Amino acid sequence: MTKGRLEAFSDGVLAIIITIMVLEMKVPHGDSLESLMPLIPIFISYILSFVNIAIYWNNHHHMMHAVKYVNGTVLWANIHLLFWLSLFPFFNGWMGENHFSKWPVVLYGIVLFMAGIAYYMLAHSLARLHGKESTIAKALGKDRKGILSVVVYAIGIGLSFINSWLGVMLYTLVAAMWFIPDKRIENNLEHRENV
Repeated sequence: MTKGRLEAFSDGVLAIIITIMVLEMKVPHGDSLESLMPLIPIFISYILSFVNIAIYWNNHHHMMHAVKYVNGTVLWANIHLLFWLSLFPFFNGWMGENHFSKWPVVLYGIVLFMAGIAYYMLAHSLARLHGKESTIAKALGKDRKGILSVVVYAIGIGLSFINSWLGVMLYTLVAAMWFIPDKRIENNLEHRENV
């Protein structure tokens, strides 16, 4: 099975997710700068979610360049990832509308945690499919960055029960860790081309 349909479908779903998120920011009825003030928490939430979706899209793109084909397991692993990412607009909106209160931040963290698990499963499904000597398997290695991300999300969820802003800070920390595209795949692709 080729990877083209999986890439095209994933790109389409991610584009729709980003579009839905921006539609959550309702235009204020006033024309003054003060009328924008209630939108600040929604906008902050939107930025965090937009960056996270962009990170997933970017790394998904790099990952697909490192593989040659997919199978049914990979297709389901990809759908699993897209399911969790599709929940971003709802929890992003809920978190922003409620000014980052405890339960919206906790549940947003759970969605981040599950998306991290799903991405890990997808990456390792591709590595198993292509073998230990494949570009994707070599790039992933022990996948410390992927594991660390999920651990930090879990800690953020726990800390959100104490203070929701602690959770938001840790969720932002994970985004910052991934903001620059994962060089492991790029480096292995370059090595493969130079051999």
